Amino acid sequence: QTKAPEAMMTLLDTAISAGLKADYVLFDSWFSNPAQITAIHSKDMDVIAMIKKSSRIKYSYCGEQLNIKEIYSRNKKRRGRSKYLLSVDVMVGKENPIPAKIVCVRNKANHKDWLAFICTDTTLSEEEIIRIYGKRWQIEVFFKTCKSMLNLIGECHSLSYDALTAHVAIVFTRYMLLAMEQRQNEDQRTLGELFFFLVDEMADITFSRSLGILMDALMASFQEILKLSDEQLTAFTADFEARLPKYLRNALHPEAVVA
Repeated sequence: QTKAPEAMMTLLDTAISAGLKADYVLFDSWFSNPAQITAIHSKDMDVIAMIKKSSRIKYSYCGEQLNIKEIYSRNKKRRGRSKYLLSVDVMVGKENPIPAKIVCVRNKANHKDWLAFICTDTTLSEEEIIRIYGKRWQIEVFFKTCKSMLNLIGECHSLSYDALTAHVAIVFTRYMLLAMEQRQNEDQRTLGELFFFLVDEMADITFSRSLGILMDALMASFQEILKLSDEQLTAFTADFEARLPKYLRNALHPEAVVA
């Protein structure tokens, strides 16, 4: 009978009382409202969440109470290869407002649309906010696997809370054992202490990825300082890449090498 936002806070309190610690709490727009964000922040944890494009949810920006669409429309967007379109500092909450950073990015599914994220840790860079929020996808895949393949939903029909809790624990244990088995049989990274605690993840950044990050930063700096148009930036990028050694051009465009 409890509403979802209240149930979320109860589960969060249970996790904290069990000794679990977290730097950030990630969630999508379903739970993203000022009251929820400030309540979580009061527990000494920062929030990174997708913002709901609602005209009723207001943020304090430049001395006014504005919704996210109004904030977005009043600001000039970043152009070119920038990782994000807009970044602004706001205050969240009514009674005890807290500072936060809103970052807007293009919607990869629809380039005419945009998405907005909010982070209560204002020291984080925009790129880091986007990267950390991206970890939610791994969690979504985990639950999808448990529901579709490991009988999280259809196997237990008990009305007992303890039985349901035990069932969830058993399904999650199945997943961890299968993931460990898969790593040991297929992934060389299981050598050493990787995957020692079954849930630790260590992601290596590839050479091509690091080179791409440097190129994006370089192009963004040129456009910001020299005020280049998109056409000038495209021409400069093409000329610059043409002067690079072949192995660097291949690293920047691995899909072309595969093709």
